[in-house]
Amino acid sequence: MALSLQKDKIRFLLLEGLHDNALKVLEDAGYHNIENISHALDKEELIEKIKDAHFIGIRSRTQLTRDVLEHANKLIGIGCFCIGTNQVDLDAARDLGIPVFNAPFSNTRSVAELVLAEAIMLYRGIPEKNATVHRGGWGKSATNSHEVRGKTIGIVGYGSIGSQLSVLAESFGMKVIYHDAVTKLPLGNAVQVGSLEELLSMADIVTLHVPDVPSTRYMMKAEQFAQMKEGSYFINAARGTCVEIDDLADALESGKILGAAIDVFPKEPKSADEEFESPLRKFDNVILTPHIGGSTQEAQANIGLEVADKFVRYSDQGDTATAVNFPEVSIPFKENSHRLLHIHKNVPGVLSQINRLFAEAGINILAQSLMTEGDVGYLVMDVDYNDSTAALDQLKDVEETIRVRILF
Repeated sequence: MALSLQKDKIRFLLLEGLHDNALKVLEDAGYHNIENISHALDKEELIEKIKDAHFIGIRSRTQLTRDVLEHANKLIGIGCFCIGTNQVDLDAARDLGIPVFNAPFSNTRSVAELVLAEAIMLYRGIPEKNATVHRGGWGKSATNSHEVRGKTIGIVGYGSIGSQLSVLAESFGMKVIYHDAVTKLPLGNAVQVGSLEELLSMADIVTLHVPDVPSTRYMMKAEQFAQMKEGSYFINAARGTCVEIDDLADALESGKILGAAIDVFPKEPKSADEEFESPLRKFDNVILTPHIGGSTQEAQANIGLEVADKFVRYSDQGDTATAVNFPEVSIPFKENSHRLLHIHKNVPGVLSQINRLFAEAGINILAQSLMTEGDVGYLVMDVDYNDSTAALDQLKDVEETIRVRILF
């Protein structure tokens, strides 16, 4: 199936060393105009590069602010080759008619495995023992060294990662409790508790697996650390903004918490050349990792497949299923038809206006689906291929139009 813009004219800008699977998916689908850059770009260079891009693929370091996006006149799709989308101004992208895709499931196993490994390491006191031996010491002792079997792990956020961790932890003989904003069906013998406070008071080790939303920002601070069991452990592989780091440092200093593992931070270096600053650096009983929860070859390979496939489906079919900021529309093609994609301001009467214009022009609609989100509406229509040019002209005249594309 060809598009209104030929595939060799559609330009993909891929940044931050995305996995080769992403290139393979795009190339196998007929897209070869791809610029693949191994690192993030500074703002000025990014603005220059993005001007001619139809799609951009990024990881966590590239910042797509409203200012940057307003320079991207040709951009029709953004792919975050990771779980998080904080690096993109989602509202600005939607206002400009640009859907944003991510990979919410592809690295869940990698994160869950890391957290379970950290739980075992903390319970055996490995971080401190490792540091001691590196300094020439020999701290051979069973003090505060335990198996994880029989311990209670408290999972805050029972989504894709939290639920998978639940299964892994239970296979090690751990008791699993979890707290989530909504009622979730437990896997195995896990038990949902009614509040965060209840979980903190019951868990031997607490691990966060929540998104970055207003209700989770700095959800763990002095008050919450005080509610945890004496001598418990804490892990955060979710979002850096969930934890007040100074309060965690105080809880570690007092011995209230015996150890922690932190993979994400409120402020992270933009490159390997920038020094990482944190009050947690002084603690031998804290595992600090550079935001690598999903950084395995398996996860990156899966992410490359997942997000690139979403690019292809949107470019070829207008499919926005799973977009994080955009109305989700996915309908099968009709034979002998051309597809029109109409992104417009979400105000009353747009659909009736379009249907009236098409009726007056004698244009038959074979299939139609409209969804809205925020201030934007997304209408996908299949019309007889003989009518597609006239239909496109009609849509361009609709005052609320943000952008319109035709696939044929």
